[in-house]
Amino acid sequence: MYDLIIVGGGPSGASAGQTAGKRGLSTLLIEKENFPRYKPCGGAISSYCLSCLDFELPESIIERNIPKVRVHFRDRFVEGMKENNLALLVSRKVFDNFLLDKARETGIEVHTEEEVLDLVEKEDCVEVRTTDNTYLGRFVLISEGSGGTLKYKVRPKDKKTGYGLGLVSEIPDDDEAIRNRFPDTIEIHFGVAHGGYGWIFPHDGYYSVGIIGTAQYLEHPKKILLDFLEENGLSGDFPVRYHIIPKGGIKRKILNSRLLLSGDAAGFVDAFTGEGLSYAIRSGQLAAEAVADLVMYSQKLSSLKAYESSCRQEFGNYLASSLKLDKIMHRFPETSFKLAVSNREILDKYLDEVVTNRNYKDYVRWLLLNFCLVEPVSKIKSLKLEGTDKD
Repeated sequence: MYDLIIVGGGPSGASAGQTAGKRGLSTLLIEKENFPRYKPCGGAISSYCLSCLDFELPESIIERNIPKVRVHFRDRFVEGMKENNLALLVSRKVFDNFLLDKARETGIEVHTEEEVLDLVEKEDCVEVRTTDNTYLGRFVLISEGSGGTLKYKVRPKDKKTGYGLGLVSEIPDDDEAIRNRFPDTIEIHFGVAHGGYGWIFPHDGYYSVGIIGTAQYLEHPKKILLDFLEENGLSGDFPVRYHIIPKGGIKRKILNSRLLLSGDAAGFVDAFTGEGLSYAIRSGQLAAEAVADLVMYSQKLSSLKAYESSCRQEFGNYLASSLKLDKIMHRFPETSFKLAVSNREILDKYLDEVVTNRNYKDYVRWLLLNFCLVEPVSKIKSLKLEGTDKD
């Protein structure tokens, strides 16, 4: 009987495992793939994400320090820059493997190349059935990412408007050519995919190029990506990989009596940018802390609701505001993004309030107060957030 069984060895599961191991929980982490493994992602790490880690990232993992962003819409663009880096670029294959090694260092048990097939909640434990064995855990954390189905043991499926689809390709090039074209700069292109954007991130020896858009509207996503690559002189016969990206800020159930969800499985993703790495790491840590408190202090099962409260207090309001901004900007894309790339203050304020100070709510309020004349106020006020009762 384990205190905690973690399903998934990505950043959320690994971070939960590290926290559980440090708290002294008897912990088993089960991962279906063999690490290191490829992960489709732009690989940008924010300052908030770094602040969630209780260790320094080795320089060997960091491929680029990025202080500048160039935002495009149609034939216009605007640039923004921060003295403190906007992001670090890493290979998710390397970064995720490093986090899993950190979890192993705490002494937890890690099984890779073993897939969880089913979870059965019992009165005093959860039965975990895998391709290799059957285990018992007092609690189970489902950190399998957005593509798994075990999360539906806790919550229903999202509607098509509740998640996005991301496609990414990696384009090899000479390091010097990459630095000359993107000198410490990442590019974001709005107007490429409905309800999302395209990106170009300069890594070591390759570009990470992708698109993200609301699944409901992406009828031919691969064509959109291939057209985007060609428009930017990066076309070629390169693999294209897909991944699902839930929109954060929508009210979702994240726990049963003995089952908890974290990361993408819980829907903890910035609805506007699609960034979920920070919330995967932090929610995994918070879930393990909640289980540790219950186990160590013999608390009642109902005390597990502290996990919900912790997530809501730490980043719940932030994600709700990201959904509001996403609704506004993509409801009126032509007006909104033309204005955004014509007015430097909009990007500068975003970098200050959202990227640096993590204050989406004040940014959205400032945006509406200063630029609400772009559309009738009545239209903007009528935007209802899916899964909530509030406008």
